[in-house]
Amino acid sequence: MNLHEIMVLSGFLVMIAFFLALDLGVFNKKDHEPGFKESLGYTIVWVSLALIFWALIYYFGHLIHEPENMAALKELVANNGHSIQLIDGDFEKSLQIYRRNLGLEFITGYVIEYSLSIDNIFVILMIFYSFGVQKIYYHRILFWGIIGAVVMRFIFIFISSALIHQFEWILFVFGAILLFTGVKMFLDRNKIKKIDTSNHPVIRFLSKYFAVDKDYQGRRFYIRKKGKLYLTSLFVVLVFIEFSDVIFAVDSVPAIFSVTKDPFIVYFSNIFAIIGLRSLFFLLMNIIEKFRYLKIGLAVLLVFIGLKMLIHDYFEITTTRSLIIILSILAVSILASVMIPVREAKS
Repeated sequence: MNLHEIMVLSGFLVMIAFFLALDLGVFNKKDHEPGFKESLGYTIVWVSLALIFWALIYYFGHLIHEPENMAALKELVANNGHSIQLIDGDFEKSLQIYRRNLGLEFITGYVIEYSLSIDNIFVILMIFYSFGVQKIYYHRILFWGIIGAVVMRFIFIFISSALIHQFEWILFVFGAILLFTGVKMFLDRNKIKKIDTSNHPVIRFLSKYFAVDKDYQGRRFYIRKKGKLYLTSLFVVLVFIEFSDVIFAVDSVPAIFSVTKDPFIVYFSNIFAIIGLRSLFFLLMNIIEKFRYLKIGLAVLLVFIGLKMLIHDYFEITTTRSLIIILSILAVSILASVMIPVREAKS
């Protein structure tokens, strides 16, 4: 990573920090449970910001790595696995092709991550219900959880990218993981999962090394009693959320690497999907069970992406076709949930 790329990444992180500070410091100062209309409004805002960023990449994406000539552009395309054909002797036209492809990769990665985050919503809801968290504190926990995810995804994505560039066979490992996860999600789609809030490894670890006040009911993550520092149950839930996000990243991040090996595009699409997760969570929280075929759709999506990575050397599926297939899978699963009566689905 050169100085220019570091500046681009730093600028992106400053922008995300500004969005999050504006969200918490201006629009959500007080703890409350966002209603459906408020959540819908914020969801539209976050999706709109992602689309604006898509447009910026579409027209100015070459500034991320800033190739100075055709040789540098060809090297960039080869190293990051972009499925495009450059025009020899026409650098400006080749840059335009490169930019458009970056934009397509970003929006495809965003759709994948945003779609798979719906499965994460099921897990987060289960965690909140298991620990009996008051709904007015959901937003606060998710906010700090997202900040942790921004940091963790940075580490995970750029290390994964370095490994992929060094050992390309890791893509086959990622593909196998996605294929296994997709099949397992399909087989376990009707199972009711529970969290053992007393014997879970995360609980045992925190209880062993830290003092935990399980009776505290406020909004703070830690308190002091008689000069001693105690973690609250709210902090324990936050750790659970971060732990689940690490597990979730093992599925979602490799899925985007099926689209591009450019770590910047992978990270940008990941972060825009993550910062929109809270509003999507509150939007779907009370209606997510109505989309009963969505889990099947997500399972098929993971299987498709896994197979795409496994057969890449023998049969290449372009980014455009991948986006169409992904959107079709999601559309069919949502429409089936809405149109097929519940009785027929059960039979």
